[in-house]
Amino acid sequence: MDLRGFELIVFVLAAFVPSLLYMVWIRNTERYGREPYGRLLQIFILGATLSVVIAVVLELLLMVFLDTNIERVYEILGEDPTITSVILAVIIAPLVEELAKALGVFRKRKSISDIEDGIVFGAAAGLGFAATENLLYESSAYFGNGAEAFIATTIVRSLSSALLHATASSLFGLGIARSVRQRKSWVPYYFGAALIHGLFNLAASFGLLYEGELGASAYLFGLVTAFIIALVGVKMVRGKIRELERGARAAP
Repeated sequence: MDLRGFELIVFVLAAFVPSLLYMVWIRNTERYGREPYGRLLQIFILGATLSVVIAVVLELLLMVFLDTNIERVYEILGEDPTITSVILAVIIAPLVEELAKALGVFRKRKSISDIEDGIVFGAAAGLGFAATENLLYESSAYFGNGAEAFIATTIVRSLSSALLHATASSLFGLGIARSVRQRKSWVPYYFGAALIHGLFNLAASFGLLYEGELGASAYLFGLVTAFIIALVGVKMVRGKIRELERGARAAP
């Protein structure tokens, strides 16, 4: 095996193994009626492939539209060279990606037998998306800045972005499950997922926005805040699964 082949294996393992382990962890939060791995892997793969392609295409189209109307944006928000990056990270990416990630959950919605199934399905979709996204960021860090940057990026994204995608998509998955089982609208859950995603991206962008005023501490504050959002989010996801399962078993 040549060096490039070895590097590719390392990149794939670093990006996909944490997401797959998180999927198992969230799935096993249920004590009864756990979803079969085959079904979850199908959703995971859709999130890692088709959802990523759809998100990239839509984001590029929306960025082109934004660029052609940038003067109007400057009139409203003020002329700031970072504004397009912020709009992409905080508004466009969350709205587009949360809808794209839900593709696998919608495709498997007939398999939702309990409300908590939607949470697990959503987590699988989000973690698949996160794995491919992390593969791109982590490999770019390696080729741009070397092994140390690759290791640091892998650790940070595995402990933050992967969990964020799982959390936000779980919320949307909960909404899809309630639309299937209880005939409720999934739309509020979609916007809730996009809001969580947007807040996380805003925290992650805090250093870029306020480096001039706060220096390096702006990056530290943003990173810590992003970690808190991701970790608290996944804790709430697992708590919700347990709550729904207890309620279902206590029902007559």
